[in-house]
Amino acid sequence: MLAVSQQLGIQSELIPRIATAFGGGIGGRGEVCGAVIGSVMSIGLKYGREEPSQPHLETYALAREFCRRFDEETGSLSCRELTGMDLSTPEGVQAFQSSDVPLRVCLPAIGAAFRLVTELLGRPAPPAADD
Repeated sequence: MLAVSQQLGIQSELIPRIATAFGGGIGGRGEVCGAVIGSVMSIGLKYGREEPSQPHLETYALAREFCRRFDEETGSLSCRELTGMDLSTPEGVQAFQSSDVPLRVCLPAIGAAFRLVTELLGRPAPPAADD
């Protein structure tokens, strides 16, 4: 999210802070990969609504497209499925940190997420539909 926000010319000290707990599939729970969450938030940075009453279906469409493409490329949106590890325990975190999984799985997933989201953000927004 930080790299995409910088690419969009959005500077805020809050951006790395709000993304801190995404790692390990939301605080180590093994759920949605933090790179996926950050990418979806990046879509919102560019195309998100400013008021709750504004339409949002085009943003949803981009998020769905991103998730579909990430899943196709990596095999899952789930941290636990991608890494094959349980990061919710101290033992799991230790095993993760002493393995090659961060370099073999996480780094490529982060790279794929960045590439896919920047490709999508470089396209015009899809046409708005009625909410």
